[in-house]
Amino acid sequence: MDEAIFAAGCFWGVQYYFDQVPGVLSTSAGYIGGHTEKPTYDQVCGHITGHAEAVKIIFDPERINFETLLGHFFRIHDPTQLNRQGPDIGDNYRSAIFYNNNSQKKAAQVAIADLDKAAKYKSPIVTSLEPVTAFWPAEDFHQKFTQRTGRGMCHVSYAPLSVK
Repeated sequence: MDEAIFAAGCFWGVQYYFDQVPGVLSTSAGYIGGHTEKPTYDQVCGHITGHAEAVKIIFDPERINFETLLGHFFRIHDPTQLNRQGPDIGDNYRSAIFYNNNSQKKAAQVAIADLDKAAKYKSPIVTSLEPVTAFWPAEDFHQKFTQRTGRGMCHVSYAPLSVK
C-alpha cells in the first residue's frame, strides 16, 4: 500500500471523489501543513494554524499509480487559484501536494510543468509542493460527509471519473 495527501479546497468533495477512484483503498479528511498540534476545524478555519484541509489517500500501487492520482487531483479543482476554491477562501483551502518522498515530488513537478506547458489553464499553476508533516484527522463530523449527507461536493464535479 502507498499514500498520497492532496489539498484541493474543501475536503468533503475531495474525499468523496477519491473514494470512487478504483485502486483507492481508503481516505481520511484532515489537516496538514501547519504549526499547531491536533488542530480543530474552528482553529484551521480561523487561519491561526497554517493547516490546509486535505485528504489522505491509501492506494494500491498495483492498481493505480501516483501519476494517475495526480491527474485526478488536477481534474477536480482549479490549481491556479491562490488560497481558494469556489466560494471557499483562505490558506486552509490552498492547492497543495504533500509528498512522501522524492519520487512523488518529482512526479508532481513533472505534472505541473506539463500542464503549464500545455497551457491547460489561463494562469500558471500555484499548487504548492510541501513535504508530508503530521496529518491530523478531522473530526468525525467531517469524515465521509458527502457520502453520509448527499451534500458538500463544494467545487468538485459529479462528472464521471476519467482523466485525460
